[in-house]
Amino acid sequence: MEHSLDRYVALEVVRVTEAAAMAASRWIGKGESDAADAAAVDAMRAEMQRMPVHGRIVIGEGERDEAPMLYIGEMVGDPSGTAVDIAVDPLECTTICAHGAAGSLSVMAMAGEGKFLHAPDVYMEKIAVGPFYPQGTISLDRTLTENLTLVAQHKGCAVAELGISILDRPRHQALIKEARSLGVHVILIPDGDVAAVIHTTQADSGIDLYIGTGGAPEGVLAAAALRCLGGTIQGRLVFSTEEQKRRAKQMGIEDLNRIYATEDLAAGDVIFSATGVTDGRLVQGVKRTSTHITTHSILMRSKSGTVRTITSDYRIK
Repeated sequence: MEHSLDRYVALEVVRVTEAAAMAASRWIGKGESDAADAAAVDAMRAEMQRMPVHGRIVIGEGERDEAPMLYIGEMVGDPSGTAVDIAVDPLECTTICAHGAAGSLSVMAMAGEGKFLHAPDVYMEKIAVGPFYPQGTISLDRTLTENLTLVAQHKGCAVAELGISILDRPRHQALIKEARSLGVHVILIPDGDVAAVIHTTQADSGIDLYIGTGGAPEGVLAAAALRCLGGTIQGRLVFSTEEQKRRAKQMGIEDLNRIYATEDLAAGDVIFSATGVTDGRLVQGVKRTSTHITTHSILMRSKSGTVRTITSDYRIK
Protein backbone atom coordinates (compact mmCIF):
# COMPACT_ATOMS: atom_id res chain seq x y z
CA MET A 1 0.00 0.00 0.00
CA GLU A 2 1.30 3.46 -0.88
CA HIS A 3 2.55 5.46 2.08
CA SER A 4 0.60 8.65 2.74
CA LEU A 5 2.52 11.74 3.73
CA ASP A 6 1.71 13.02 7.20
CA ARG A 7 -0.46 16.11 6.86
CA TYR A 8 1.75 17.99 9.31
CA VAL A 9 4.62 17.65 6.84
CA ALA A 10 2.77 20.18 4.69
CA LEU A 11 3.56 22.92 7.21
CA GLU A 12 7.22 21.98 6.99
CA VAL A 13 7.04 22.37 3.21
CA VAL A 14 5.60 25.87 3.41
CA ARG A 15 8.31 26.86 5.89
CA VAL A 16 10.86 25.86 3.27
CA THR A 17 9.38 28.06 0.54
CA GLU A 18 8.93 30.92 3.02
CA ALA A 19 12.61 30.76 3.96
CA ALA A 20 13.69 30.79 0.31
CA ALA A 21 11.36 33.66 -0.56
CA MET A 22 12.53 35.82 2.34
CA ALA A 23 16.17 35.27 1.40
CA ALA A 24 15.57 36.08 -2.27
CA SER A 25 13.53 39.17 -1.42
CA ARG A 26 16.66 40.97 -0.24
CA TRP A 27 17.78 41.01 -3.88
CA ILE A 28 14.58 42.36 -5.43
CA GLY A 29 15.35 45.04 -7.98
CA LYS A 30 19.12 44.87 -7.54
CA GLY A 31 19.81 43.42 -10.97
CA GLU A 32 21.63 40.40 -9.53
CA SER A 33 19.65 37.34 -10.61
CA ASP A 34 22.42 34.87 -9.72
CA ALA A 35 22.79 36.31 -6.23
CA ALA A 36 19.02 36.19 -5.69
CA ASP A 37 18.89 32.57 -6.80
CA ALA A 38 21.88 31.61 -4.64
CA ALA A 39 20.27 33.21 -1.59
CA ALA A 40 17.05 31.28 -2.20
CA VAL A 41 18.94 28.00 -2.67
CA ASP A 42 20.99 28.44 0.51
CA ALA A 43 17.95 29.26 2.63
CA MET A 44 15.82 26.49 1.12
CA ARG A 45 18.41 23.80 1.71
CA ALA A 46 19.07 24.93 5.29
CA GLU A 47 15.34 24.73 6.10
CA MET A 48 15.02 21.36 4.35
CA GLN A 49 17.61 19.87 6.66
CA ARG A 50 15.16 20.41 9.53
CA MET A 51 12.34 18.44 7.88
CA PRO A 52 11.28 15.13 9.51
CA VAL A 53 11.53 13.27 6.17
CA HIS A 54 14.40 11.86 4.13
CA GLY A 55 14.09 13.61 0.82
CA ARG A 56 15.76 13.03 -2.52
CA ILE A 57 15.96 15.99 -4.90
CA VAL A 58 14.61 14.82 -8.26
CA ILE A 59 13.90 18.28 -9.70
CA GLY A 60 16.40 20.86 -8.54
CA GLU A 61 19.18 23.19 -9.55
CA GLY A 62 20.75 20.84 -12.10
CA GLU A 63 23.35 18.09 -12.20
CA ARG A 64 25.75 17.58 -9.32
CA ASP A 65 28.68 19.03 -11.27
CA GLU A 66 26.61 22.12 -12.14
CA ALA A 67 25.01 22.93 -8.78
CA PRO A 68 26.68 22.91 -5.33
CA MET A 69 23.34 22.46 -3.54
CA LEU A 70 19.89 21.06 -4.31
CA TYR A 71 21.35 19.14 -7.22
CA ILE A 72 19.54 16.15 -8.68
CA GLY A 73 20.04 13.17 -6.39
CA GLU A 74 21.02 15.14 -3.29
CA MET A 75 19.57 13.80 -0.03
CA VAL A 76 18.14 16.25 2.51
CA GLY A 77 16.31 16.07 5.81
CA ASP A 78 16.33 13.36 8.47
CA PRO A 79 17.90 10.06 7.31
CA SER A 80 15.59 8.19 9.69
CA GLY A 81 12.47 9.83 8.25
CA THR A 82 10.05 8.67 5.56
CA ALA A 83 11.62 8.49 2.09
CA VAL A 84 10.15 11.13 -0.25
CA ASP A 85 10.89 12.73 -3.61
CA ILE A 86 11.24 16.50 -3.77
CA ALA A 87 10.90 18.92 -6.67
CA VAL A 88 11.98 22.52 -6.20
CA ASP A 89 12.45 25.82 -7.92
CA PRO A 90 13.94 27.98 -5.16
CA LEU A 91 13.39 31.11 -7.23
CA GLU A 92 11.11 30.83 -10.24
CA CYS A 93 11.59 33.90 -12.45
CA THR A 94 15.04 34.94 -11.27
CA THR A 95 15.25 37.77 -13.79
CA ILE A 96 11.85 39.08 -12.73
CA CYS A 97 13.05 39.21 -9.13
CA ALA A 98 16.27 40.97 -10.15
CA HIS A 99 14.26 43.55 -12.09
CA GLY A 100 11.77 44.07 -9.27
CA ALA A 101 8.89 43.00 -11.52
CA ALA A 102 5.80 40.97 -10.65
CA GLY A 103 5.48 37.23 -10.36
CA SER A 104 8.60 35.64 -8.86
CA LEU A 105 8.00 32.70 -6.54
CA SER A 106 9.68 30.06 -4.42
CA VAL A 107 8.17 26.65 -5.22
CA MET A 108 8.43 23.17 -3.73
CA ALA A 109 6.51 19.92 -4.22
CA MET A 110 6.81 16.66 -2.31
CA ALA A 111 5.51 13.16 -3.02
CA GLY A 112 6.28 9.56 -2.14
CA GLU A 113 9.42 7.89 -3.39
CA GLY A 114 9.38 7.43 -7.16
CA LYS A 115 6.24 9.52 -7.73
CA PHE A 116 7.78 12.39 -9.73
CA LEU A 117 9.10 12.04 -13.25
CA HIS A 118 12.88 12.34 -13.16
CA ALA A 119 12.85 14.93 -15.89
CA PRO A 120 16.14 15.98 -17.46
CA ASP A 121 16.87 19.69 -17.65
CA VAL A 122 15.62 20.11 -21.21
CA TYR A 123 12.65 21.80 -22.83
CA MET A 124 9.16 20.34 -22.70
CA GLU A 125 6.15 21.02 -24.89
CA LYS A 126 3.18 21.65 -22.58
CA ILE A 127 -0.53 22.15 -22.80
CA ALA A 128 -2.80 22.55 -19.78
CA VAL A 129 -6.37 23.34 -18.80
CA GLY A 130 -8.21 23.63 -15.50
CA PRO A 131 -10.62 21.16 -13.88
CA PHE A 132 -13.61 22.40 -15.89
CA TYR A 133 -13.05 20.11 -18.86
CA PRO A 134 -13.29 16.32 -19.30
CA GLN A 135 -10.31 14.10 -20.04
CA GLY A 136 -9.40 14.16 -23.70
CA THR A 137 -10.25 17.82 -24.22
CA ILE A 138 -6.63 18.70 -24.98
CA SER A 139 -3.81 16.86 -26.74
CA LEU A 140 -0.31 17.72 -27.88
CA ASP A 141 -1.05 15.70 -30.99
CA ARG A 142 -3.69 18.25 -32.08
CA THR A 143 -3.21 21.71 -33.50
CA LEU A 144 -3.83 24.74 -31.32
CA THR A 145 -6.97 25.48 -33.34
CA GLU A 146 -8.30 21.97 -32.75
CA ASN A 147 -7.61 22.19 -29.01
CA LEU A 148 -9.24 25.59 -28.69
CA THR A 149 -12.28 24.42 -30.63
CA LEU A 150 -12.82 21.56 -28.17
CA VAL A 151 -12.26 23.80 -25.15
CA ALA A 152 -14.81 26.28 -26.49
CA GLN A 153 -17.33 23.50 -27.14
CA HIS A 154 -17.06 22.25 -23.56
CA LYS A 155 -17.18 25.77 -22.16
CA GLY A 156 -20.16 26.68 -24.32
CA CYS A 157 -18.65 29.77 -25.85
CA ALA A 158 -17.09 30.99 -29.07
CA VAL A 159 -13.39 30.34 -29.62
CA ALA A 160 -12.82 34.10 -29.75
CA GLU A 161 -14.03 34.38 -26.14
CA LEU A 162 -11.23 32.13 -24.83
CA GLY A 163 -8.02 33.32 -23.20
CA ILE A 164 -4.68 31.53 -23.45
CA SER A 165 -1.38 32.10 -21.70
CA ILE A 166 1.97 31.60 -23.41
CA LEU A 167 5.59 32.50 -22.72
CA ASP A 168 6.71 35.51 -24.75
CA ARG A 169 9.47 33.83 -26.73
CA PRO A 170 10.45 33.92 -30.43
CA ARG A 171 9.83 30.16 -30.66
CA HIS A 172 6.14 30.78 -29.95
CA GLN A 173 5.46 33.28 -32.72
CA ALA A 174 3.62 30.74 -34.89
CA LEU A 175 1.35 29.74 -31.98
CA ILE A 176 0.68 33.38 -31.11
CA LYS A 177 -0.17 34.18 -34.74
CA GLU A 178 -2.52 31.18 -34.97
CA ALA A 179 -4.30 32.12 -31.73
CA ARG A 180 -4.74 35.75 -32.72
CA SER A 181 -6.07 34.74 -36.14
CA LEU A 182 -8.91 33.05 -34.23
CA GLY A 183 -9.60 36.18 -32.18
CA VAL A 184 -8.42 34.54 -28.98
CA HIS A 185 -7.25 36.69 -26.05
CA VAL A 186 -3.51 35.99 -25.85
CA ILE A 187 -1.81 36.74 -22.52
CA LEU A 188 1.94 36.85 -23.05
CA ILE A 189 4.04 36.23 -19.95
CA PRO A 190 7.74 37.08 -19.62
CA ASP A 191 8.45 34.05 -17.42
CA GLY A 192 6.85 31.75 -14.86
CA ASP A 193 4.92 28.95 -16.50
CA VAL A 194 4.20 27.17 -13.19
CA ALA A 195 1.99 30.06 -12.08
CA ALA A 196 0.52 30.30 -15.59
CA VAL A 197 -0.62 26.68 -15.46
CA ILE A 198 -2.14 27.23 -12.01
CA HIS A 199 -4.10 30.20 -13.39
CA THR A 200 -6.00 27.83 -15.72
CA THR A 201 -7.67 26.39 -12.59
CA GLN A 202 -9.02 29.79 -11.52
CA ALA A 203 -12.35 30.53 -13.18
CA ASP A 204 -11.85 34.30 -12.93
CA SER A 205 -8.28 34.40 -14.25
CA GLY A 206 -9.23 34.87 -17.89
CA ILE A 207 -6.89 32.00 -18.82
CA ASP A 208 -8.59 28.91 -20.21
CA LEU A 209 -5.52 27.19 -21.62
CA TYR A 210 -1.76 27.30 -21.26
CA ILE A 211 0.43 26.20 -24.16
CA GLY A 212 4.06 26.43 -25.15
CA THR A 213 7.55 25.06 -24.72
CA GLY A 214 9.34 25.68 -21.44
CA GLY A 215 11.52 23.86 -18.93
CA ALA A 216 10.76 20.21 -18.23
CA PRO A 217 11.39 20.64 -14.47
CA GLU A 218 8.71 23.34 -14.37
CA GLY A 219 6.39 20.89 -16.13
CA VAL A 220 6.73 18.47 -13.23
CA LEU A 221 6.08 21.24 -10.69
CA ALA A 222 3.04 22.42 -12.64
CA ALA A 223 1.69 18.86 -12.76
CA ALA A 224 2.16 18.59 -8.99
CA ALA A 225 0.02 21.70 -8.54
CA LEU A 226 -2.69 20.35 -10.86
CA ARG A 227 -2.78 17.07 -8.93
CA CYS A 228 -3.93 19.19 -5.99
CA LEU A 229 -6.21 21.61 -7.85
CA GLY A 230 -7.61 19.44 -10.61
CA GLY A 231 -6.99 20.05 -14.26
CA THR A 232 -4.98 18.39 -16.97
CA ILE A 233 -1.48 18.86 -18.33
CA GLN A 234 0.37 17.03 -21.06
CA GLY A 235 4.09 17.23 -21.63
CA ARG A 236 6.52 15.98 -24.27
CA LEU A 237 10.28 16.32 -23.87
CA VAL A 238 12.20 18.26 -26.51
CA PHE A 239 15.83 17.34 -27.19
CA SER A 240 18.26 19.51 -29.15
CA THR A 241 21.40 17.36 -28.87
CA GLU A 242 22.36 13.69 -28.79
CA GLU A 243 23.95 14.27 -25.39
CA GLN A 244 20.58 15.36 -23.99
CA LYS A 245 19.01 12.17 -25.33
CA ARG A 246 21.78 10.06 -23.79
CA ARG A 247 21.35 11.76 -20.42
CA ALA A 248 17.58 11.26 -20.56
CA LYS A 249 18.02 7.54 -21.13
CA GLN A 250 20.42 7.39 -18.19
CA MET A 251 17.67 8.95 -16.06
CA GLY A 252 15.22 6.24 -17.08
CA ILE A 253 13.44 7.95 -20.01
CA GLU A 254 12.86 5.08 -22.45
CA ASP A 255 10.48 6.62 -25.01
CA LEU A 256 11.92 9.99 -26.02
CA ASN A 257 8.73 10.94 -27.88
CA ARG A 258 6.26 9.98 -25.17
CA ILE A 259 3.43 12.31 -24.23
CA TYR A 260 3.23 12.43 -20.43
CA ALA A 261 -0.13 12.87 -18.70
CA THR A 262 -0.59 14.64 -15.38
CA GLU A 263 -0.12 11.51 -13.27
CA ASP A 264 2.89 10.44 -15.31
CA LEU A 265 4.57 13.64 -14.18
CA ALA A 266 3.38 13.69 -10.56
CA ALA A 267 1.60 10.76 -8.90
CA GLY A 268 0.48 9.68 -5.44
CA ASP A 269 -0.04 11.94 -2.44
CA VAL A 270 1.38 15.32 -3.48
CA ILE A 271 2.05 18.41 -1.38
CA PHE A 272 2.72 21.70 -3.18
CA SER A 273 3.74 25.08 -1.79
CA ALA A 274 4.49 28.41 -3.47
CA THR A 275 5.51 31.57 -1.63
CA GLY A 276 5.59 34.94 -3.34
CA VAL A 277 8.86 36.82 -3.62
CA THR A 278 7.51 39.77 -5.60
CA ASP A 279 3.80 40.55 -5.90
CA GLY A 280 1.96 38.48 -8.48
CA ARG A 281 -1.46 37.33 -9.59
CA LEU A 282 -1.09 34.09 -7.62
CA VAL A 283 0.21 35.41 -4.29
CA GLN A 284 1.61 38.63 -2.86
CA GLY A 285 5.33 39.04 -2.38
CA VAL A 286 7.42 39.39 0.76
CA LYS A 287 6.69 42.53 2.80
CA ARG A 288 9.17 44.08 5.22
CA THR A 289 8.88 46.65 7.98
CA SER A 290 11.45 47.64 10.57
CA THR A 291 10.12 44.96 12.93
CA HIS A 292 8.46 42.23 10.84
CA ILE A 293 8.67 40.23 7.62
CA THR A 294 5.38 38.98 6.14
CA THR A 295 5.11 36.18 3.60
CA HIS A 296 2.17 35.00 1.50
CA SER A 297 1.88 31.40 0.35
CA ILE A 298 -0.46 28.92 -1.25
CA LEU A 299 -0.28 25.39 0.19
CA MET A 300 -2.06 22.44 -1.40
CA ARG A 301 -2.43 18.69 -0.92
CA SER A 302 -3.82 16.24 -3.45
CA LYS A 303 -5.09 13.64 -0.96
CA SER A 304 -7.46 16.03 0.81
CA GLY A 305 -8.01 18.45 -2.05
CA THR A 306 -7.20 21.24 0.39
CA VAL A 307 -5.93 24.61 -0.81
CA ARG A 308 -4.77 27.00 1.88
CA THR A 309 -3.58 30.57 1.60
CA ILE A 310 -1.15 31.28 4.41
CA THR A 311 0.11 34.62 5.67
CA SER A 312 3.03 34.36 8.07
CA ASP A 313 4.57 37.13 10.16
CA TYR A 314 8.18 36.79 11.25
CA ARG A 315 9.42 39.12 13.96
CA ILE A 316 12.86 40.53 13.16
CA LYS A 317 15.17 39.83 16.07
